[in-house]
Amino acid sequence: MMKAQLLLLTTASLMLSSAAQASIETQLAKCASIGDKLERLICYDNLSSSLGTNTVITKQPVTETVSVAASTAVVVSTESSHDNFGKVKKAEAEEVSKIYLDVSKVAKDPYGAMKIHFSNGQVWKQTDSRSFRLKAEQTVYIEKAALGSFMLGSDDRNTTIRVKRLK
Repeated sequence: MMKAQLLLLTTASLMLSSAAQASIETQLAKCASIGDKLERLICYDNLSSSLGTNTVITKQPVTETVSVAASTAVVVSTESSHDNFGKVKKAEAEEVSKIYLDVSKVAKDPYGAMKIHFSNGQVWKQTDSRSFRLKAEQTVYIEKAALGSFMLGSDDRNTTIRVKRLK
């Protein structure tokens, strides 16, 4: 008698879970068919909150495709990017961030910006309007700055100017 009740209870719970799974797939299909982005998001949020907090999150990379309708497919992907989330990326060791050059010639354009020729053949132009004195034979440095820009300075001064490379 006890085995029969246990068997009946197990069968009933399996039927309920398979019916619930079919119901979730139907609700996902309904949400996917909504055209408005905000309403579709609200539908998915309501569906996820109705499932409760018994969700299991796996740490292995999984890619799963669930076919929702004949022309629509939902792709759920959890790649290993979760492992690197929030970590600070380390700068490459061989990347040069500062170089020292010897000035061979300094000229000014009609707008007052300096055009600096270096002994190695490079030519750089001042892009900001700060005052900065340079003369031939002087050693200066150029270092990387924010957003792909470069700063020119001298070790004996506490000021820099923004420059860009011409040659």
